[in-house]
Amino acid sequence: MPALRAAFWRGGVCNALIVHKADLPKDRAAWQPIFAAAMGSPDLYGRQLNGMGGGISSLSKICIVSPSARQDADVDFEFVQVVIKDGQLDLASNCGNMTAAIGPFSIDNGLLKKPIIEPASSPGPTSCTVRIFNTNTRKVIHSTFSVSGDPLKFHPGGTYEMAGVAGAASRICLSFISPGGTQTDDTLPTGSGTTVLDTRNEQGLRIQATLIDLANPGVHIDGRALGLDSSTTPLDLDKLHHKMALLEKIRREGAEKMRLDPDIASVPKIVIVLPPTAEAASKGIHIQCLVLSMGQTHKAIPLTLALNLGAACKIEGTIPFMLANGVDAKKDVTIQHPSGTIKVGVELNGKEVESAVLYSTARLLMLGEVNIEA
Repeated sequence: MPALRAAFWRGGVCNALIVHKADLPKDRAAWQPIFAAAMGSPDLYGRQLNGMGGGISSLSKICIVSPSARQDADVDFEFVQVVIKDGQLDLASNCGNMTAAIGPFSIDNGLLKKPIIEPASSPGPTSCTVRIFNTNTRKVIHSTFSVSGDPLKFHPGGTYEMAGVAGAASRICLSFISPGGTQTDDTLPTGSGTTVLDTRNEQGLRIQATLIDLANPGVHIDGRALGLDSSTTPLDLDKLHHKMALLEKIRREGAEKMRLDPDIASVPKIVIVLPPTAEAASKGIHIQCLVLSMGQTHKAIPLTLALNLGAACKIEGTIPFMLANGVDAKKDVTIQHPSGTIKVGVELNGKEVESAVLYSTARLLMLGEVNIEA
C-alpha cells in the first residue's frame, strides 16, 4: 500500500486524518506501520516533519469511520492516537475534539443510509443529526450540524467562535448519551467523589483526587496542593519538570485505583482544577483548569475532559464540586481553560449523568492520498 486515501480535518482544537475503514487492511496488526508513516513517527526529534503530524499530541491523530450495524448509530468511529516518538498506536480513549468532524465527514462521504434531517425554518439553516458510536469508549454521541446543497453536504460557514480556533464557523452540537463508565463501567470507579492517594506533594501531604470516568477517564486534583494558581500557563507547567514528574506519578496511581493500565499514557488524563479568581467569577466563570494529555499540558482543553469536568462540578463530593463557584444544577457549567472558555450542559438523574452537551466547530482542510512509503 504506497498511499492511503484520507481527508485532513480540523475538529475543535485538533487536527487529524480521517480514513475509511474499508480502505484499511483487515489485519489490524498492519495498521501501525501505515498510521505511523502517515503521521511521521517514530521521530526522536518530536516534530513529525516527515509526515502529517504536528509534533504535539493534539496533532497526531487518526480517525477511522465506517457505516454502523447498530440500531442506535449511523456510523462507527474509532480513534487512534499515534505516539510521536515511537510511532505506537494508543486506542484507549476517544477524542472529543475530532468527534466534531465525524458527522460532517460522514454525510459528505455518503455513509448515511437515512440521515436525520430537520427542515429549515426560514431563515434558519437545514440541520442534520448523525448518531456516532465511538468504539473506544462504547458510547453513542449525537452530532447535529448545518447542511446545504443537493445532495446535502456539511455547511461549514457560520458565526460561532470557539476558543483556541481562529475565525468563526457553523456550530456543531455534540450530545454524549449516558457518558459515564467508558473504561470502568462506573462514573465514580472508587465509589467516592474524593480519593486520598498514597502519592504526596512537595510538602509531604497525601494528594486528594477525584477519579471520574465520563466521556474519558480523568484524575482531578486541586492545583493549589501543587503550588499552582490561575496565572500558571501550559508553557510554565511544562518547564516545571519536578511538578510534571509528580503529576505523572499521580496519574499512574489514579489509573491503578480506577483499574486501568498505568502504562497507557492517554488515559486517565490529569485535570488540574482551581477556583475562579474574583475577576473570572464576575464574568460567569465557574471553574478554571489545566489539562495534561500524553505528558504535555494542553493549550486549550480536550472536549471529553471538558465534559468530564463539567459533570464533576455538579456531582456532590467531588473536588470540582467543592471548588466551583456558583454552579446552578439546571444551567451550563462555564469552564475557563488556557485558550478561553467553554460551556458544558449536564443532565443529571441523581448522581447518574444522562447526557452531556457541548458545542464545537470543524473544517475540511484537504482531500487526497497520504504517502506511506519511505
